[in-house]
Amino acid sequence: MTELLIKIFIKDRNVKDLQVREKYGMLSSITGIIVNLLLSVFKLIIGVIANSMSIISDALNNVTDAGSSIVTMIGFKLSQKKIDKDHPWGHGRMEYITAFIVDILIILVGVELFKSSIEKIISPELPNISDITLFLLVIAVMVKLWLFFFYKKIAKTIDSEAIKGNAYDSISDAISTLVVLASAVVAKFLEISIDGYASILVAIFILFTGFKAMKETVDILLGAKPDIEFVKEIEEFTKQYDMVIGIHDIMVHDYGPGRKIVSFHAEVPADCDICRAHDIIDQMEQDIYEKFQCITTIHMDPIVVNDEEVVHMKKMVEDIVKQYNAEFSIHDFRMTDGGERINLIFDLVIPREDLDKEKIMQDITKTIHEKNNKYYAVIKVENSYI
Repeated sequence: MTELLIKIFIKDRNVKDLQVREKYGMLSSITGIIVNLLLSVFKLIIGVIANSMSIISDALNNVTDAGSSIVTMIGFKLSQKKIDKDHPWGHGRMEYITAFIVDILIILVGVELFKSSIEKIISPELPNISDITLFLLVIAVMVKLWLFFFYKKIAKTIDSEAIKGNAYDSISDAISTLVVLASAVVAKFLEISIDGYASILVAIFILFTGFKAMKETVDILLGAKPDIEFVKEIEEFTKQYDMVIGIHDIMVHDYGPGRKIVSFHAEVPADCDICRAHDIIDQMEQDIYEKFQCITTIHMDPIVVNDEEVVHMKKMVEDIVKQYNAEFSIHDFRMTDGGERINLIFDLVIPREDLDKEKIMQDITKTIHEKNNKYYAVIKVENSYI
C-alpha cells in the first residue's frame, strides 16, 4: 500500500531535490490527516455508544494525530522557503520547530487524558461492549500499525525528524488501542470495569512518546553531535584523494534536512606542490557537495611525512597518549630541535567530559620528558565536536 501511494503521487524519486522532498512530506501529512480523522470518528462513535472513557480517549488521541499531521504539513511548506538576506542558510529548521510543536501537543493531550482517567477510576462504570466494538478496535490497531510503517519508510527516505516523530506516535497509538481492546474484552466477558485504568495507561503511553520525541527534537535544535555514520562516510570519502593523509577537527552544523554545513582540516605533505594541493582540496569540496548535499569548508594542514626523525617522534607521542587513554588522539604534530631542547608540539584531542585538562597535560608532558630530558611537550588540549 505504501509503495502504491508513492508510485501514484510521486513520479520523481530524487529526494535530494527539495521539491521532491516536499512532495513526500505532503503525501505523509495528507495520508495521516485522512487516516486519523476516520479513526477518530469511528472510535468516538463506538466510545459514546459503549460509554467507554478509554475508547473516547483513544479517539481524542487520533484527533491530535490529525492535528499533528497538519502542523507537520505546514512545517514542510515553510521549510522550503527560499534563502533570503536574513536567512542565508534557508528555513530548513522550521521542520524541527514544527516537530517540537507536535511533541508539545502530544504531551498536552496525554496530561488531559491522565486527568480524565483518574476521574474514571474514582467513579467507575461498566462499559457496554459489543462484538462490533471489538472488531472495530482490532481494525484500528492494524491501521495504526500500517501507518507506523508508512511514516517510518517516508521518514527514512527523506531523513525527516518531523515524520519520524509521527511514526513514534503511531506505534504508541497502536499499543494504546491494544490496551483499550484488552479493557473492552475484560468488560464484555468478565463484566469487570478496568476502563479507567486502561485509559490511564493510554495517557502514559502518549506522555512517554511525547517526551521522547521532544528530547530528540530539542537535541537537534540545540546542536546535537552529528550522526556517527555520516562522519565515517565523510572520512572514508576523503581517503580517495591524492595527497590527503588524513582529516581532523570535523564540525557539522545542521540547518535542516539537506542543509548541512561541514568543515574539517585536511592533512597534506608539507613538501608538496601547494597549488596542486589547493586544487585537490577545491575538488574535494565540490565532490562532497555532489555526494552528500552539504557545503564544505576545508582547512589545509601541512604535515611532515618524509623526515624519519619527525615520523618516529610522532609515533612515540601517539603511543604515549594512547597508553594514557585509548580515547585520546593527536594531530598537527610538529618538532623544533634547538640542540639542548627539542619541542614536540601537537594538539591533544580528548572526550568532551569533565576531565582535568591541566593534570592530563602535566602527566603526558612528564612521560615524554622521561623518555629523554631534551624532550619538551607543547600541548594544546581541545575537545572533539563529533
